[in-house]
Amino acid sequence: MLSVENLVKRFKDKTAVNDISFLVDRGKIFGLLGPNGAGKTTTIRTILNIIKPTSGRILFNSEPIKKDFLNHIGYLPEERGLYKKGKVIDIINYFSELKGLRKHEASLRAKKWLDKLQISPYSNKKVEELSKGIQQKVQFIISIIHDPDILILDEPFAGFDPINQKEIKELILSYVSSGKIVILSTHQMDTVEKLCQEILLIHNGIEICKGVIADIKKNFGGNNIRLEFYGMNPEIRRLPEILNYDGYSNYAEIQLRDDVNPSEFLKKILSEVSVKSFSVIEPTLNKIFIDLVNQNSAKN
Repeated sequence: MLSVENLVKRFKDKTAVNDISFLVDRGKIFGLLGPNGAGKTTTIRTILNIIKPTSGRILFNSEPIKKDFLNHIGYLPEERGLYKKGKVIDIINYFSELKGLRKHEASLRAKKWLDKLQISPYSNKKVEELSKGIQQKVQFIISIIHDPDILILDEPFAGFDPINQKEIKELILSYVSSGKIVILSTHQMDTVEKLCQEILLIHNGIEICKGVIADIKKNFGGNNIRLEFYGMNPEIRRLPEILNYDGYSNYAEIQLRDDVNPSEFLKKILSEVSVKSFSVIEPTLNKIFIDLVNQNSAKN
């Protein structure tokens, strides 16, 4: 288990992280979320021992994370760190040896991962010659090749098309199913909903939401519907029953006032809308994220 306890990090007169705590069990993917500048990267860097916390503790299996344990942590940073002039195989071997693998073992694992991600033909190419997607695969290999106990992924799907995103998602799920810990930081809320069991949402360095996603959705509540249509009178969105209207080309996600019955609302709009489907839905994580961040911003 990874435990972050009452983490505080100050830089001169700025508090980047203020009393953050969370637990991550083995075999779990934990979502660390927040808008830009929220304190996510600072939190990650303290776990990696790149920077020291002002106060608080970071423990793994009830023991402080020490220098020798860092070889058991894998990190995929949002800002990629590949040497542009280096060859792919040389870079992978170099980072593998930095993580404690012997040269022969590093070469064997590199070949295995290059084959698995179907990029073996690029092994002797310079990084600067590769597409963004291939570079991202190389970076992913570097983060996982030493079989870390804790894998921290910061925007791991950036630069990938849908096919490659699916491939990496399956690898992450396979990895965590072997009893590893994964911390995922991303702005792709649909991905978080599919992969993470629990999340922590921070803003301006403080916790604004934490827990199991299903419980958060239940507690967040809201009288929400999804309306798919063939044609709609734009005046619908101004009806007094509607608190929030997110409209798209052929559907809308609508939050009704708590005292409005969805069935009665449907009857009211049938003369204005050619309805394809109508369903009561739970709020999306994306909506919860936006609403909570906006609420916290308004307080400050």
